[in-house]
Amino acid sequence: MAKYYVESLGCPKNLVDAHGMVRLLSHLGHEAVDDPNQADVLLVNTCGFVEDARQESIAELQELAGGKRRGQVLVAAGCLAQLWGESLRDEVPAVDALIGTRRWTEIGALMEAVERGERPVLLGDSLRTAQAIGPAGARQGASAYLKIAEGCSAPCAFCAIPTIKGPAASRPAQEIVDDAVELVREGAQEIILIAQDTTAYGRDRGERDALPDLVTGILRAAPQELRWLRIMYAYPGHVSPRLIEVMATDERVCHYLDLPLQHAHPDTLRRMRRPANVDQARQLIADLRSAMPDIALRTSFIVGYPGETRAEFEALLDLVQEVRFDRVGVFLYSPEKGTPAADLADRVPHRVQKKRYERLMALQQEISI
Repeated sequence: MAKYYVESLGCPKNLVDAHGMVRLLSHLGHEAVDDPNQADVLLVNTCGFVEDARQESIAELQELAGGKRRGQVLVAAGCLAQLWGESLRDEVPAVDALIGTRRWTEIGALMEAVERGERPVLLGDSLRTAQAIGPAGARQGASAYLKIAEGCSAPCAFCAIPTIKGPAASRPAQEIVDDAVELVREGAQEIILIAQDTTAYGRDRGERDALPDLVTGILRAAPQELRWLRIMYAYPGHVSPRLIEVMATDERVCHYLDLPLQHAHPDTLRRMRRPANVDQARQLIADLRSAMPDIALRTSFIVGYPGETRAEFEALLDLVQEVRFDRVGVFLYSPEKGTPAADLADRVPHRVQKKRYERLMALQQEISI
């Protein structure tokens, strides 16, 4: 049996997968260690969402590779491994094995192959030859992330997530409820529901408004120690009146919503292949605040998207000033290979992107304060 060290980068969804791998490896008798120097296997769960995240993942792999001793094995897991495959070794030749986002439950088989002296590559669609041990969640102190679906079927032109993660696949409701109960019994006081789009839960099975029922099911089953249930990553067009009602009527549901709008000008949104009816987004925000006057709203925007004119950017500033979100994340557009947006002409120069980023963040800083 081996000693292993795990580093997880990127979003909470990656963290849940990393915790799943840790549970599987522990179940198989392998030992987790906090010091990479003491490990037989170095495992990096990479992120490949945007260029900055890719560079961070490569830097972490290179750092571990630089200190790698004879006999140690370096494994690249997660999004960047799935996206780049064996070409990741062009950047980090010391990588001994690769396991992608859709096959992390086969980490035990990968470890066996490594112990045989092989350099395994487990990518593509999962054969589901192993089952995760314990809940599909990751607890950090009093809070726990709970994944309710894998993948994404949204058509956003700028995003590589469907390529990396595959199409949306919702987990069975009872399985999620059971995981929530177990996480609370393990000490979690807050459950944070996560997916690429939580509000798309059940749509892959033909259920158009399944999230309110899932939330209600968790609240009914969870022990009284559950104080908060938080919903992350809500797609604007999928937030239903029933969901708003559930959020407003049970005090254990946190009055918070992460509602990524990406932009505020219809033309930009159409090029992004996002919902382009900005008035509907305004109405949704008004409905949320009417039902929950104390709700905290977070959103994210992309500046410098191909074709973004000065007038389109000014429309974004106007919306931020009007709506006054509690928190805003801003990203400079970066072309992702294989996405429709990567082929768009009329690129916005980086210096213009940076200036727009700084203007938007300065405005939001005043609002947040």
